[in-house]
Amino acid sequence: MLHAIITFAAEEADEETSKTLFYVCGGLLAVWAVVVSAIGIRAHETFPPTQSAARGVIAISAVLVVLAMASAVITG
Repeated sequence: MLHAIITFAAEEADEETSKTLFYVCGGLLAVWAVVVSAIGIRAHETFPPTQSAARGVIAISAVLVVLAMASAVITG
């Protein structure tokens, strides 16, 4: 029984996928968060300037979050 578990673990360790996609998507999301927060802090009274700009920021944020989550599942 123990031998089977060790053999299975060794086989799984050999088949580990590259996590580069997740690192790229997560990094983009982190950079986006820092940029949006910096702009928001600097221009907190007027950021975002219009309703459509607010929707754009929300849409970009949502897409980046979904990409990061999906890449985590795919590469995980």
